[in-house]
Amino acid sequence: MNLKLEKPIVFFDLETTGVNIATDRIVEIAILKVFPNGNKESKTWLVNPEIEIPQGATDVHGITNEKVVTEPTFKELAPAINKMIEGCDLAGFNSNRFDIPLLAEELMRSGIDFDMKNRKAIDVQVIFHKKEQRTLSAGYQFYCGKELEGAHGAEADTNATYEILLAQLDKYDDIENSVDALSEYSTHGERADFAGFILMNEDKQEIFSFGKYKGRTVEEVLKENPGYNNWIQNADFPLYTKKVLREIKERMSAPKNTMTDEEKLQALQQKFNLK
Repeated sequence: MNLKLEKPIVFFDLETTGVNIATDRIVEIAILKVFPNGNKESKTWLVNPEIEIPQGATDVHGITNEKVVTEPTFKELAPAINKMIEGCDLAGFNSNRFDIPLLAEELMRSGIDFDMKNRKAIDVQVIFHKKEQRTLSAGYQFYCGKELEGAHGAEADTNATYEILLAQLDKYDDIENSVDALSEYSTHGERADFAGFILMNEDKQEIFSFGKYKGRTVEEVLKENPGYNNWIQNADFPLYTKKVLREIKERMSAPKNTMTDEEKLQALQQKFNLK
């Protein structure tokens, strides 16, 4: 089965120095770009993270400090990476909670204003866990009937993730083959930011998910305690979370148009008649 696409979708996987979205760095990124006509384009980069790779991380993905010391930094690669994913939906394995937030941090750290406003995200791990409760290697065996050679290598994991999603569509008749439906199914809950510090409640209002204001709307908190935003902006939170808070604060400060639709229509008619 082929994916039904209206625009290209990028499957990607990151190998990193750790799991802290705000402070860890990418050491390898693999991208598989799938076009609506079925054509594919792929690219893998090793990345100099400019910080030490802990031994624990090396034990997982096999990438050492010596291996990446002469490789380009993410800032040097950022324009090419951003161009490859531009205008694309995104997909990965545990990508909603880790890969997309960390990629966003690296791009924003490089001066590229990344956001998800015109993108959909498909997290193949969420579909897998909702259906089978397994790991990537087990999922590859379960859905594709093959052993995952080179697990924890970004390229192998990226291609395996793409193959798993195609097999999931073949296996589950109740999952619609569209990016919108897959994105909705593979999301645990709506978030305003990538890291989940700011969620959306049932009324589509941003709420804090942590700390003393957990469960309260962001607008309510910022009105009550304006300094809370300043604290977050200067603390060790992801750049995208800070960006979302700035946008909410700017939205709150913007002048509100209190005219009714009828008043707007009358104003337009008056303006037209005066011409």
